[in-house]
Amino acid sequence: MRQIVLDTETTGLDPALGHRVIEIAAVEIVNRRFTDKHYHQYVNPQREIDAGALEVHGITVEFLADKPKFREVAKEMLEFIDGAELIIHNAPFDVAFLDHELALLELQPLGRYCPQVTDTLKMAKGLHPGKRNSLDALCERYRIDNAARSLHGALLDARLLAEVYLCMTRGQESLLIEMGESSSPVLDSAFSTSGVELIVVRATPEELVEHVRQLDDIDKAAKGACLWKKMASAG
Repeated sequence: MRQIVLDTETTGLDPALGHRVIEIAAVEIVNRRFTDKHYHQYVNPQREIDAGALEVHGITVEFLADKPKFREVAKEMLEFIDGAELIIHNAPFDVAFLDHELALLELQPLGRYCPQVTDTLKMAKGLHPGKRNSLDALCERYRIDNAARSLHGALLDARLLAEVYLCMTRGQESLLIEMGESSSPVLDSAFSTSGVELIVVRATPEELVEHVRQLDDIDKAAKGACLWKKMASAG
């Protein structure tokens, strides 16, 4: 499964007011593992940058003066993301800007190249209702080091978001132990348990109550998809 974690920086908040993309970054994940591939490009917007946006990302018009225009980088960007699932924090914002840029070039919208877009902000609100779900807040919640993030930057933010996404979607299936045949008979004999007396420490009644409460919390956050709770009910 190929996924692209994408982030942009812009001249302002609304493409309908003529604001443009000034930075694009995309980080590749395949089968839940980072690859060595990423896409990163600054873009000359051919217009001024709002003061509020400048405070957020610190990218100046002077810095962008010699950078390529969007029409010069569109093909390479689309080739990199084509066919992948996009992972974006507050996806409607970035998608609207990229669709606007593509429309100016009379190209198809982003959904034509990447039919599936996952909004991690929407996902975080479902997992953590009533809490702050900015990228910084999620990094803190999942103990991801974001000390280098004094200003927003698309490449750094995409990398941090990728780590946050992997934490948010860490599946319960990873807790299951495969019961198939061992791939190494030598190791099996080396770790024989014959003659070993196992000590079983059973849970106290209080711990069992807390265990049920914890499963209820997990099931609520997972919207009824808690595997352990289903197994307990079946038993």
